[in-house]
Amino acid sequence: MATQGSQESQGSNEETVGTGRRALLGAAVLGAGGAVLGIAGTARADAGQGGRGLKSLPVPTIIGHRGASGYRPEHTFGSYQLALDLGADVVEAGDLVPTKDGHLVCRHEPEIGGTTDVADHPQFAGRKTTKVLDGVSTTGWFTEDFTLAELKTLRAVERIPANRPHNILYNGRWEIPTFEEVLRWQDEQTRKRGKQVWIYPETKHPTYFRKLGLGLEERVAKLLRKYGKDKWNSPVILQSFEPTSIQRLNTLVDNPLVVLLSTANSRPWDFVETGDPRTVADLIAPAGLREIAGYAQGIGPTLDLVVPKDASGNLTTPTTLVKDAHAVGLILHPYTMRNENPFLPANFRKGTGADAYGDAFGAFKTYFATGIDGVFTDNADTGVLARADFVNG
Repeated sequence: MATQGSQESQGSNEETVGTGRRALLGAAVLGAGGAVLGIAGTARADAGQGGRGLKSLPVPTIIGHRGASGYRPEHTFGSYQLALDLGADVVEAGDLVPTKDGHLVCRHEPEIGGTTDVADHPQFAGRKTTKVLDGVSTTGWFTEDFTLAELKTLRAVERIPANRPHNILYNGRWEIPTFEEVLRWQDEQTRKRGKQVWIYPETKHPTYFRKLGLGLEERVAKLLRKYGKDKWNSPVILQSFEPTSIQRLNTLVDNPLVVLLSTANSRPWDFVETGDPRTVADLIAPAGLREIAGYAQGIGPTLDLVVPKDASGNLTTPTTLVKDAHAVGLILHPYTMRNENPFLPANFRKGTGADAYGDAFGAFKTYFATGIDGVFTDNADTGVLARADFVNG
């Protein structure tokens, strides 16, 4: 996941049909008021074990953000595999972007200069270009300018080496996975481990890609149907920063759906494109949450929307977001917990090293205490230990 995505709006009839169907599914999955997944102040690591769908996941759920990206280059099978090994309940595999020939691949962004060795391939030097991506001028190499065969000649590298110098060791080891490969890997790992492996893919910049004739939702739905993973109890949660992308998915599949939410004053890019004046602050108000609950099962807010920071970067008093979301049956999976100092609230940092760990356990405890249903983390092992401390403490 990144900042914001995008997606064009749908016709009102389509939205109405999807909303009603999704609301019923939401009630079936979550139970009254989301009670089965834990209300504010309640955390049960064994909640719903043995159930189906979202109810089978522990609460709070530990979600491996782009895999185990604190330890391996993100969105690689090395990262995904390690996330499972470290105890993640769900793996965010992956952020979905299309190739020139219409395949879905897993990259944090369509621009791959910072996450692959494309700059070291002279045959692709001419592909470097500048594009406007959701209103931001971006220079680099873009997946939509490469065929899948060309992308498969590249290898992944660490995205933030200043914070994760040890991950550089693994540069060049893994190729870019396709979403179809991820779905096969999921089945393989489920068999090998003897328990269901969950994934949490995201549609990236849907409006941008739809304008290029590379609509994401239909491609996602087609693959999910192919592998029999398009049901309400399928182990695949779909997410997007664009509410209309989630609404579109709602008409195509029955999977659990989550709307990602950036900073309070930001606007989803599909809203910008369609002239919808609302901001994230409007979406997290009671009326906005009720609307989201009509077509989705959850929200993925920034951690700052759950517990804001003051001007010095210290955590302040939690907002009412957890209570308000639970009141309409929505689960909350905020993002992103990382162990390194620069990513932690100021009052949980230790020293000044950009790659040094702060008091991540303390931060996890503070966020868990708000009653969130799970959290995205780059360090699944830390999250699993922090959950055990919190649930058993």
